[in-house]
Amino acid sequence: MGGYFDELETRDAEERAEWLTIALPTAIGRAKTAPALARLLRNVEPDDIRDRTALAELPIIRKSDLTDAQKKNPPFGGFATRLATEFDDIFQSPGPIYEPGRRDADWWRLGRFLHACGVGRGDIVQNCFAYHLTPAGMMFESGARAVDATVLPAGTGQTDLQVRAAADIGTTVYAGTPDFLKLILERADELGEALSFTRACVAGGALFPSLRQYYTDRGIRTLQCYATADLGNIAYESDAMDGMIVDEGVLVEIVRPGTGDPVPDGEVGEVVVTTLNPDYPLVRFATGDLSAVLPGTSPCGRTNMRIKGWMGRADQTTKIKGMFVRPEQVASFVARHPEIIRARVIADREGEMDTMIVQIESPRDAEAEYSASIIATLKMRGRVQIVAPDSLANDGVVIEDRRKYD
Repeated sequence: MGGYFDELETRDAEERAEWLTIALPTAIGRAKTAPALARLLRNVEPDDIRDRTALAELPIIRKSDLTDAQKKNPPFGGFATRLATEFDDIFQSPGPIYEPGRRDADWWRLGRFLHACGVGRGDIVQNCFAYHLTPAGMMFESGARAVDATVLPAGTGQTDLQVRAAADIGTTVYAGTPDFLKLILERADELGEALSFTRACVAGGALFPSLRQYYTDRGIRTLQCYATADLGNIAYESDAMDGMIVDEGVLVEIVRPGTGDPVPDGEVGEVVVTTLNPDYPLVRFATGDLSAVLPGTSPCGRTNMRIKGWMGRADQTTKIKGMFVRPEQVASFVARHPEIIRARVIADREGEMDTMIVQIESPRDAEAEYSASIIATLKMRGRVQIVAPDSLANDGVVIEDRRKYD
């Protein structure tokens, strides 16, 4: 495939600025029809918000704001412009936090990314994102349908079955977290099966250079996108692989963490996103992720802002194995066991796979019991290390990321 997904991708600066004078007031006006946003923006006149400077004067919304609002007004906390029954799907992400979804018109905008990956009619996408509770599976399925590709809704795990399906069906595209494809390929080698993957569209974790090279050496072109359950596609790679291009359905700001003030281009700060989705119009939503603006435009010809990609977290919330682990989840685990003095989650790598170690200060040798609680509260398995009381640093760190991204 060649070309662009649509003409929006190649607009010049003047066209984008003119578009913004219409798109922003429209988005703010629509947002004010959602009860929670109407309260937050009660003193804001939509027609006054016509550029990024005006947008930067509006308050920041954080994930914790959504969580708190949803507890009082489930399921969406008053941040959606439709009733829950007017959506096609309701998803639950860790927290828990609930997100709406619709199945028409590429609602999460992943089609643009898949097109940039060269996916289209004639391809079969083995979608290895989760379909259970969280929206990732449906997000990528919607994107695949937007580019007329066929989908195998494979979901996560079950490596032998994944190999069998890929071999029998002849799937050409992998969609999933960066490291799971390696498990499928290695198992296929063990079973003597030749697979037909030529492209991989990945998200939900860091794509390390060594892993990308491993796929390249096997004839698989691998590109990544930056997407969330709340916002859909935020930015994506193209064949140029020179930063990540911001999606046409969002506005991205890079701000100084804790202030909401935009930082100069090139300076690392927190990613704040305003989505133009009329059904779920989050305004200045702080992702907690760190990135920086890249100057200029992509060599591929797409003209929207570029960011460097994911550069870590502005807070201690960390993505491990494609799932967020939050400090409040660690606190919930500790609360289950009064004898625990302190706990620390450590994200690391072994080979090309994410690992999670949970260090626990406790007088009890209760590894099995703690392991079960970790699965219940953090939603994934981790290796337990019971350490002596007062051996962990008293520095307030509950989630430590030891992975290297360079």
